[in-house]
Amino acid sequence: MDDSLALAAAGDKSAFAAIVREYQSMVYSVGLHYLRNAALAEEIAQDVFLDLYRNLRSVESGAHLVWWLRRVTVNRCIDRGRKRAWRAEVALEKVAEPASARVEQDPMASDALRRLVAALPEHQRAIVILRFQEDLDPTEIARVLEMPVNTVKSRLHRALGMLREKLERKQKQEARA
Repeated sequence: MDDSLALAAAGDKSAFAAIVREYQSMVYSVGLHYLRNAALAEEIAQDVFLDLYRNLRSVESGAHLVWWLRRVTVNRCIDRGRKRAWRAEVALEKVAEPASARVEQDPMASDALRRLVAALPEHQRAIVILRFQEDLDPTEIARVLEMPVNTVKSRLHRALGMLREKLERKQKQEARA
């Protein structure tokens, strides 16, 4: 990756295209899980890669590139959430008919869990997404978000507690119904 990065920084457009292909799913995934809106996630991804193109010379290595992409993506998502009062909206025609229950492999794939994560405060939401969607450990999350590791751990602990409490309340409500 360092070779592609050096070539892209020197102006090789095919090397930059290779970098985009390599990391576009990661950037889009973080945006989609944070914003819960495919169109906004695509916009964020385009903005992030445009920003990367402008700042290629400041990226030092492949590892720095991954850190840079995650950091910029999370910041763009937080900014977008602050600027616009957005909601994940789906047209009624696009909602699938109920089907038999299926087993989800991805813990973030459950729609109910996604809604609960989306209701978390922005930094806690970012930490949960980076931990469970991107599979980063607290040290890596601390580097991406530029905060102390213990702050990441405490915010993750609080976020998981909030999610657990909300899930328990939801299960009690469903049991009553």
